[in-house]
Amino acid sequence: MKLRICIALVSLAAGQFSWGQTNGVPTPTIPQNAPLDPGTLAVIGATAEQEASLRSQIQIMHPKVLPLRVLFVPHGKYLDATRIFQLHVPQGFGSMMFTHLASRTVYVDNDRYMGTEWLGHWMAHELGHLASNSTKEGDAEKVAREYRKRLKQSLVAKSH
Repeated sequence: MKLRICIALVSLAAGQFSWGQTNGVPTPTIPQNAPLDPGTLAVIGATAEQEASLRSQIQIMHPKVLPLRVLFVPHGKYLDATRIFQLHVPQGFGSMMFTHLASRTVYVDNDRYMGTEWLGHWMAHELGHLASNSTKEGDAEKVAREYRKRLKQSLVAKSH
């Protein structure tokens, strides 16, 4: 019995160091907080208009750190995600979007989506969480002010 256990452990350990099956496409190594090209951002569950708006706004804000993915999910799945990640919302506030820092994923409650300007305003806040690597709302807002200023300047430049 001990021999079988030893063989199983050795074979499992050897699997960690052996070559794995690949599809022939190289996988880039991404440092934890490296800025990414907005084109590599995975946007899941968004309409074409939402995705185009999001990518454009992120490009204008030019954040230090991008999320790896942005998920637009129905309200029920959003509530599930908030429970799973134990989201703490300050009393008197609502949650329509949040960032899971460890996975660099932003969750958007698609049922509460209120348009392009709303998306830019709150995405700046979520990008602030990533840039500051902090769950504190104040830290995120400090960074978000600069991102929102860039969005506003871009709108002013487009109107002229």
